[in-house]
Amino acid sequence: MTVPESGARKSKSVFHALAGGDKGAWLRAIAGLAMLAGAAAYVGSEASGQERILVIVLAGVIGMYMAMNIGANDVANNVGAAVGSGALTMIGALAIASVFEAAGAFLAGGDVVGTIKKGIIDPQGVADAASFVQLMLAALFAAAVWINLATIVGAPVSTTHSIVGGVLGGGIAAAGLSVVDWAVMAKIAASWVISPLIGAVIAAAFLAFIKAAIVYRGDRIAAAKTWVPVLVAVMGAAFSAYLMLKGLKRVWEADDATLIAVSAAAFFMIYFIVRPMVAVAAKTMKNTREDVGKLFTIPLIVAAALLCFAHGSNDVANAIGPLAAIVHAVGEGGIASKVAIPFWVMLVGALGLSAGLALYGGRMVKRVGKEITEIDRVRAFAVALSSAITVIVASGLALPVSSTHIALGAVFSIGFLREYLENEAEKVRIVREFFKDDTEPSLFDTAKGEVEWRQQVLSRALKDLLPERERVSYFETTKKAEAAVMKWQRKKLVRRSHLRTIVLAWLITVPATAAIAGIFYHALYAVL
Repeated sequence: MTVPESGARKSKSVFHALAGGDKGAWLRAIAGLAMLAGAAAYVGSEASGQERILVIVLAGVIGMYMAMNIGANDVANNVGAAVGSGALTMIGALAIASVFEAAGAFLAGGDVVGTIKKGIIDPQGVADAASFVQLMLAALFAAAVWINLATIVGAPVSTTHSIVGGVLGGGIAAAGLSVVDWAVMAKIAASWVISPLIGAVIAAAFLAFIKAAIVYRGDRIAAAKTWVPVLVAVMGAAFSAYLMLKGLKRVWEADDATLIAVSAAAFFMIYFIVRPMVAVAAKTMKNTREDVGKLFTIPLIVAAALLCFAHGSNDVANAIGPLAAIVHAVGEGGIASKVAIPFWVMLVGALGLSAGLALYGGRMVKRVGKEITEIDRVRAFAVALSSAITVIVASGLALPVSSTHIALGAVFSIGFLREYLENEAEKVRIVREFFKDDTEPSLFDTAKGEVEWRQQVLSRALKDLLPERERVSYFETTKKAEAAVMKWQRKKLVRRSHLRTIVLAWLITVPATAAIAGIFYHALYAVL
């Protein structure tokens, strides 16, 4: 019997959920507020002497708030699997992610940024620079608030979709429905389905291959010596292309020939480096899944660092793009589709990413890496590899994708694959228990699946190939075995509650941020 929570107990639970559930929540909150106050002071000093300095300071604070929320929510997708598998500790993951996120933002964030994410609205349709500033402030604030709420409920969401929804709502509030490019919005909506599906299929395919080629082999060590160098080399080639397509695209755009040549060179170089290393490690390995998994530790750490670098170089624009647009519109009095990024704007974005990750990222890392499904190093390798390959495939097909949706689709798919395989294995075990004393055990052994097994049993009985007494025994045993399988509860290896929460958050991200932005735009209009 479930006992209803008392009002006091319920209030305490809600408080702990909002506060982070531990004694350090207040310290993190104070540190976060200190970061925002520091941003206000720093932006004020940089913008001193400019007109409408209060607007620039407000934009700087909201930009820092947005960057911190990106760090708290989105970075978990890059390091969560590595932490869940034990390849990285939580502290190690937060340290690596903080460094590489900031490095990606500073080194490869670019000198110019687009003011309108994905080109979803026509800036020329906005009446004047003042309306454009209000639009950008509303978009930035709405996206930051939504990502903050998603982090509180434990739902990793796309920061790109969040800022897209903010720009959409602010644009409609500023200039009406006609300003929106609905064809672009349709492509973005398509990515809600495309991204997780491609990521899921690729991750499941690699995991199934690793299981068949290594894990399910009698001599796992020999299989690992053959296949692990190949798999790590594939990862090296994939991440080489991934960095050129995503991580470095703002500072260097590689052509197709360069992309192929660098990826091929990376494959062969890594293969010939890793092969002798695996051979040496194999001498002291035990023939277990755990020891095989340890061979993927270093690749997982490197993959996490590269994913964070690419994320920092790209997604920092979700915070600094609107901020740079506001600074340009206030300073120049005009509306531009692309603007230069002042150093202080980049600094606000980069520091915000790292601070948000360090202060609040641990919860989301735990959610992605440990709470959705159990992840070991083999599964984490499949997730990391799928993240890189999906971006490459999508780029080749000119499909819109979300890195958040890719990573979560991969995590859910390996969980569901584990469910299927373990449930089928359990069915086999139950049925074998009923037929363990059978005179012809090969009857089940030769069946390729449960349906074929049933057909064989019933076929033999109906064709009178067995004496009456044995036929009755088969019918009774078959009935009992089927009843046991039906009664047996399917093993759930994926948390359905997390799946529902995350999918719902994905579906309402754009409309929710659009609504918040529209409300905030009109509030700003009344004040400013």
